[in-house]
Amino acid sequence: MTTSVDLLGAAAHRKLDRNDYKTLSLAALGGALEFYDFVVFVFFAAVLGSLFFPPEMPDWLRQLQTFGIFAAGYLARPLGGIVIAHFGDLLGRKRMFTLSIFLMAIPTLAMGLLPTYASVGIAAPLLLLLFRILQGAAIGGEVPGAWVFVSEHVPRRHTGLAVGTLTAGLTFGILLGSLIATAINSGYTQAEVHDYAWRIPFILGGVFGLFAVYLRRFLEETPVFKEMHARQLLAKELPLKAIVKNHLGSVVLSMLLTWVLSAAIVVVILFTPTYLQKQFAVAPALSLQANSLAIVMLTIGCVVFGMAADRFGSKWALGVGSLGLLVTSYLFYGSLGSTTPGGLIAGYMVAGFFVGTVGAVPYVLVHAYPAVVRFSGLSFSYNVAYAIFGGLTPVMLTIWLKYDTLAPAHYVAALAVLGVVCALVPIPGNAAPHRALPPRDAA
Repeated sequence: MTTSVDLLGAAAHRKLDRNDYKTLSLAALGGALEFYDFVVFVFFAAVLGSLFFPPEMPDWLRQLQTFGIFAAGYLARPLGGIVIAHFGDLLGRKRMFTLSIFLMAIPTLAMGLLPTYASVGIAAPLLLLLFRILQGAAIGGEVPGAWVFVSEHVPRRHTGLAVGTLTAGLTFGILLGSLIATAINSGYTQAEVHDYAWRIPFILGGVFGLFAVYLRRFLEETPVFKEMHARQLLAKELPLKAIVKNHLGSVVLSMLLTWVLSAAIVVVILFTPTYLQKQFAVAPALSLQANSLAIVMLTIGCVVFGMAADRFGSKWALGVGSLGLLVTSYLFYGSLGSTTPGGLIAGYMVAGFFVGTVGAVPYVLVHAYPAVVRFSGLSFSYNVAYAIFGGLTPVMLTIWLKYDTLAPAHYVAALAVLGVVCALVPIPGNAAPHRALPPRDAA
């Protein structure tokens, strides 16, 4: 009897070859450029707040509304993700993988050309909100699609390395945003940044996005999708009802792990630079330098914890990593009132490495769904959870910080505990990416 395992990978245990490395490299680089477009907004939140809202508005309210627009990008992710994922399950992973990055490049470029509140009044924040929503719809298809794409290309014993490397690529996009923000704040005076230099990162982002579209022309469709297409196993309708009905355990676990991932990334990496500047009067250049080094450690951590999931299983990778995140984040945030610049950077770097635990999260997510609905199931659970938890977290923390300066530490610690709990739960279904198709004669 011939099975999909035989057909897809005479070599479930083969070594990574040249095509695998090309796929991982191009997918990770394209993801980095698209993720840069999505996150660069947060590195200029303070500047955008002053430019796109009335000057007489209280500073805390400007920041709250700015983070509200930031959150809108997350709230738009489920719709874009569900639609893109459905067509990814129907028409192919590669096509949607390329489309998502094109849909990101255009609004990013438009943001860099927007008039400010001083020029057009209330139309300025409304246009900023519109383009942020379009960005969210695009990124909703990118991240799940990227994880599915690379996991279905590589031998299954390297799934953790593949999704960890891809996640590292996405975090490199955050690093790129941080580096460019650091360069802008270091190379221009604050007056110049407010006047025109803030536009540079967004215009660059549009160019980066179009370059990534070109790069993805060189990727090939996944063997798993080709096999499903040949055997006419593709989903014909939006499969949300079937996903919730038949894979509820996978949906719940995926959402909880996405909550953990969002707490680590949004709070420690994206929210903290502005937090350092506003709560502890840390100079923008220093906060962004520390953030850049923390993201370097995060990128390394993603690969390390992804490989650990291959070697030791997701239970150990997620459990140990979550405990490390709990301890190091408390040490970092708790020392901010009295530490030196060197201590701040060192603490941030160590915490950043354990944020890399998120590199093991997609290992669980891609194993939780069968191939026929993998893209849709992963996209639905990931994007809905990220919209709720990732999008609302900065707003919630901005309010919480009025009462407790250690709010970020408490929040991250609580979610790290949840990460340990999730690590102990068996993966529902546990469908390896290359073993998710039924035997050919059962189709």
